[in-house]
Amino acid sequence: MAVTSVVIPAHNEARVIGRLLGELTCPPASDPVLDIVVVANGCTDDTAEIATSFGPGVRVAELAAASKRAALDAGDRLAREFPRIYVDADVELHADDVQALAAALRRPGVLAAAPERVIEVSGRPALVRWYYDTWARLPQVRAGLFGRGVIGVSEAGHERLASLPALLADDLAGSLVFAPGERAIVPQALVVVHAPRTLADLMRRRVRAALTVAQLERVPGAPPSTARTRPADLAAIAWREPRMAPEVAFFVLMAVLARLRARQARQRVGYSNWLRDESSRLLMRASCSRNHSKARRPPRSRWRPTPVRRRSRTQATEKTATTVRTRSPANTRFEEPCWDSGPVTPTGRMPMRSTGRTLACCTVNSVASSRLTRLNVR
Repeated sequence: MAVTSVVIPAHNEARVIGRLLGELTCPPASDPVLDIVVVANGCTDDTAEIATSFGPGVRVAELAAASKRAALDAGDRLAREFPRIYVDADVELHADDVQALAAALRRPGVLAAAPERVIEVSGRPALVRWYYDTWARLPQVRAGLFGRGVIGVSEAGHERLASLPALLADDLAGSLVFAPGERAIVPQALVVVHAPRTLADLMRRRVRAALTVAQLERVPGAPPSTARTRPADLAAIAWREPRMAPEVAFFVLMAVLARLRARQARQRVGYSNWLRDESSRLLMRASCSRNHSKARRPPRSRWRPTPVRRRSRTQATEKTATTVRTRSPANTRFEEPCWDSGPVTPTGRMPMRSTGRTLACCTVNSVASSRLTRLNVR
């Protein structure tokens, strides 16, 4: 079977990296079809240790500097195969979804692909749900590869992606650099994207988005920005669904405030402030159901986080720039997976809906204390 490379840049992602790797590596295969590379960049927590605990199927590189672009470049040097899938550490993506993306990228003429997006908004404030209810209906959002945390490219698509300048909006630029006929949204693949848990974190994320778009429009060599929200698109949403009028109005308010704050931030610090949303990286027991196919398929694996051990800045900077570890600790034990025999409730294609479900996964015991555990959640 053809092998697909997966590159995961990770900066202080100890709380969520195990969740993603648990889905990509469970059940463990005797003949792996995924070449997984995790690049821990500028980490002061246990991101690298947790990734290493998943065994030889996950190669780990550590960079002293916190830089997503440097992490992607390092991952490209280590990755062996095409198609190549780039995945943010804070999303949820299953190995089956990666294979669906790879199959789409092997079709003639398809240079880039991304999965369908499921936005996890359970437990979020009403205003946060309002915002994403409108955002998910925008035509540019539905058709673009950005805002998914996952983008896959063929070898020809990678050459075009590598030619882009260094940008904060790497996913937006990666979408715009391909013509509509060269990119594809793959309905057989799903990614769960976690929304901010507070209104303040939503504003932080939107300010970052406004900053990245402003940078994209000013940097030479960047693709032209054609993904801006148009007033006509918002008016069409309110016209088709009158109940959405208050939500559309709140979306406009957030967009205006975010642009004003982004302008102030650009004047103070330029484009150097990442404004990362930490709230979406808090793992909760309630999470979005991932099973979307009509046929019954194994439930997703889940990882139970352990307390994050912070390292001092001195320890963090002492790491070599290109340390690569391909062996797990000697006392790491990998057990066979146990699949749940209970019913699986499909969620359909609604972009923001979660249902009760049963979760099961394989178990990992390691010195890094990262565990996959069987959970029954209702």
